[in-house]
Amino acid sequence: MKNANPVWKFFCSVKLTVVLLLSLALTSIIGTVIPQNESPDAYLHAYGAFRYQLLSALEIFDMYHAWWFQGLLLLLTINIVICSIDRLSGSWKLIFTRTPAVRPERFAGRSDARTLTDKRSAEELVKAYEPLLARRFGYLKVTRSDEGVVIYAEKGRWSRLGVYIVHLSVIFLLIGGLVGSFFGFEGYVNIAEGEAVDAIRIRNTGQIQRLDFQIRCDDFNLALYETGAPKEYRSSLTILEGGKAVKQKDIIVNDPLRYRGINIFQSSYGKLPPEKMPRSETPAPGPADAYTLNFTSRASGMNYTLTARVGDPVEIPEGLGKFVVVAYETETTFRGMDVGAALKGILTPPEGEAVEILLPLKFANFDKMRGGDVVIAVANQPTENFSPQKGGEIRYYTGLQVTRDPGVWLVYSGFILMLAGCFVTFYLSHQQVCIVVEHLRKNSRVTFAGIANRNKLSMKNTIDKIFSAMTQC
Repeated sequence: MKNANPVWKFFCSVKLTVVLLLSLALTSIIGTVIPQNESPDAYLHAYGAFRYQLLSALEIFDMYHAWWFQGLLLLLTINIVICSIDRLSGSWKLIFTRTPAVRPERFAGRSDARTLTDKRSAEELVKAYEPLLARRFGYLKVTRSDEGVVIYAEKGRWSRLGVYIVHLSVIFLLIGGLVGSFFGFEGYVNIAEGEAVDAIRIRNTGQIQRLDFQIRCDDFNLALYETGAPKEYRSSLTILEGGKAVKQKDIIVNDPLRYRGINIFQSSYGKLPPEKMPRSETPAPGPADAYTLNFTSRASGMNYTLTARVGDPVEIPEGLGKFVVVAYETETTFRGMDVGAALKGILTPPEGEAVEILLPLKFANFDKMRGGDVVIAVANQPTENFSPQKGGEIRYYTGLQVTRDPGVWLVYSGFILMLAGCFVTFYLSHQQVCIVVEHLRKNSRVTFAGIANRNKLSMKNTIDKIFSAMTQC
């Protein structure tokens, strides 16, 4: 019936498997080349309006949750299941039979069969050879006839299931991916120090996802390098249920808090805007007509303090060029990180092209990262970060990535099954040996051979050892 069914034929086709695997490989390359879950503005800038609309309609920007990608995974899962069932049905009797059929001619007719002549009778040889095979093989059968005796032994019949264990592991991986895609989520939330939330925003779609508990940020701490770049940011989080704390942990990047199948990762941070801060916490400094700047020559180590008016170039000593302050910004980002208020200027060296310079007011050593012949810094500005809970001026929020993947245990189980299946497939084999004892006039002729479905070299070594023992017993 299976062979007569065209639907069954379609899904158990190896060609379908190849097409699906190639399709998944090609689309995965596309998903790697095109960044996933970026902002619409980034895609519009990169691809233009027409291509953005086309790729968005095809769900390329969130490809791994697209209906067509999930469909490919589902088709591959069905294909592997049906292929496994179709091929397992032919091996079922061989693997699970209690009394396997023995065909002596299958062994005696082999070109590598060993033969010897012995003066003992067939029954005496059975008593000698039977313990020899029983020590090495789990199943042994002795068949007597008028022509002689056949001693058959085998082991590792279950190793034929190795390939099906690998198939099952792939099915677990695919189903785990589908379960995570359908029922999981990935979102983000920003929480100010001292505040709690019970909902997140789903990445890419912007939908609100309610949680069964609250996440509270008790404290946020930021450590910086001398250059002003962030060294470590740490959030003290508490999980609340019914207003009661049920779990607390300090998290940093790559060390999440896990609760009820939900993972909470440290993702980013930032400063609260002035309108969301109490008046006593609002920073006072603002734009000015002139700023005091420090210029440090890398060659001589000399430090020069100069006053620079906005828009007016100043000559840097030692012939290091000119610098002009062009703007003051209250909120500035550098490589995605909030560095607070900063001056923007242009440095024109004696030779070469002009360079745009960013000078955060609170990071005196920030310009050292740039390199060059001169290091520029804003003089007499705060160089430390403060939290309102510590009596300071700046209040931070922590940016958290919140994910849930209910299929992750299926994926883990799939990997374990794959390791087990590969071990069974490549290191174990179904080994069968047969000793045929034929009656002659005054003695007996013994023919010995063995076969294995895999690891033929290992089987040959086993046959050599057994035959050597047979000649000595």
